[in-house]
Amino acid sequence: MPPASVCVSGCVDLRACTRLLPTFGQSCGTLEFPILDDAPPGTQEYIMLRQDSIQSAELKKKESPFRAKCHEIFCCPLKQVHHKENTEPEEPQLKGIVTKLYSRQGYHLQLQADGTIDGTKDEDSTYTLFNLIPVGLRVVAIQGVQTKLYLAMNSEGYLYTSEHFTPECKFKESVFENYYVTYSSMIYRQQQSGRGWYLGLNKEGEIMKGNHVKKNKPAAHFLPKPLKVAMYKEPSLHDLTEFSRSGSGTPTKSRSVSGVLNGGKSMSHNEST
Repeated sequence: MPPASVCVSGCVDLRACTRLLPTFGQSCGTLEFPILDDAPPGTQEYIMLRQDSIQSAELKKKESPFRAKCHEIFCCPLKQVHHKENTEPEEPQLKGIVTKLYSRQGYHLQLQADGTIDGTKDEDSTYTLFNLIPVGLRVVAIQGVQTKLYLAMNSEGYLYTSEHFTPECKFKESVFENYYVTYSSMIYRQQQSGRGWYLGLNKEGEIMKGNHVKKNKPAAHFLPKPLKVAMYKEPSLHDLTEFSRSGSGTPTKSRSVSGVLNGGKSMSHNEST
């Protein structure tokens, strides 16, 4: 029997699923089992949600009030699936997930109260909870649940946190061939090669510069562990010119941004992992 059509992070389009996950079968529109034996722990707990995703995407193109700017399919714990009658929301809403992001390096990504971004082995830390908010096709905003700060990457590849949603807070979410997911900056990449700049943790659980992270290395690989589906208001997009930041790696703040470059820690010399 072929493996189930189940993804870990949520494919963005039924029609694109076979391209993103060629080992999963014909599409993500089915709920067949079993899962491949080498799937990460927890994969079998998730099923596909929102099979009307293509219709939602078409409504968005027609500028419908629904404005479905979300992952076209979501994975969620089996117990979280509920069928509700279609009701038009009072204002545009985005369907996202509250999740943990488990690094292939063995750490949970966390965003601490002071804006520090790093990895922790403490599975019970509340700072490991993130709002994964869809802000475009295969594009997400990553927001700490406790701090309400957004993860962002600047033009030098440094990770920092921002109180406001800017273009630097947009990350492209891509499903890797080994069930893991990568997050790359939507606006910055290598100029000559076009290689993406990725969110990554090294072997010590320290945040890395995005331009030092390679997508095929464990440093860039994260396994979302969705806890629940949630509805979000569309973040207000602020222009980068509203804020001032330094790219030196020194923590900086402005009246509107809490910016902790490089996650608030000194760069590690071992950034090739």
